[in-house]
Amino acid sequence: MIEKKDLIALFIDCDNISHRAIEGIITELSRYGVVNIRQAYGNWSKENLKNWEDKLLEYAIKPIQQFDYSKNKNATDILMTIDAIDLLHTKKIDAFAFATSDSDFTPVVMRLQAEGIKVFGFGEKKTPKSLVIACSQFVYTDNLLNDTKDIKEKKAVKKVKRELLKDKWLVNLLQSAVEQTSDEYGWANLADVGSFINNSTSFSPLNYGYKKLSSIIKEIELFDIAFDEVSLQMSIRDKRYKDDF
Repeated sequence: MIEKKDLIALFIDCDNISHRAIEGIITELSRYGVVNIRQAYGNWSKENLKNWEDKLLEYAIKPIQQFDYSKNKNATDILMTIDAIDLLHTKKIDAFAFATSDSDFTPVVMRLQAEGIKVFGFGEKKTPKSLVIACSQFVYTDNLLNDTKDIKEKKAVKKVKRELLKDKWLVNLLQSAVEQTSDEYGWANLADVGSFINNSTSFSPLNYGYKKLSSIIKEIELFDIAFDEVSLQMSIRDKRYKDDF
């Protein structure tokens, strides 16, 4: 029996995303489903998009031409928005993904979310917070670069315990997620913790240099950890938890 996988539509704003990040973007999305629609937008007559040509062929991405009708305004975001809404009403799409650092896409992301559809976001560290928090999950492409010269850079973004503890937002998020999903003894299944976080924030462990939430949990050392050898599931409990006798 063939397992059903979610269908994901990927829209790439090539003016605002490096071609070096596309492999990481598609690899990350493939964890959640099949990226069956892949469209890249830009004015392909521009010299600065030449590096995208080989990537379009390699990853079977459909190029969408968008001329600049005004010197002061890029029309790409308008066309991407129109195409996304069209797909919403004409195709069976389980999730959308936008690769862009442009906050102009915030309204369409919110519109899709209102329809109950998950939206993945990918952009550079400069991406405005409005777009980041609007997405179901947002990954900074700085952590997805795959060129050889980027290896040192990728290693450098992995945060150690001291740095993680300084991130009060992260600490509060993890402790709150465990508290909300824990049983009467303070233990929470890691999968439930992850689901709670995914449903309430745009958090991604990749932005901290880790592939999995469990790796951050182990590094930050704020929680007791128990692993069930039978079910192969991990449970965690806040070290501040006190048993009531």
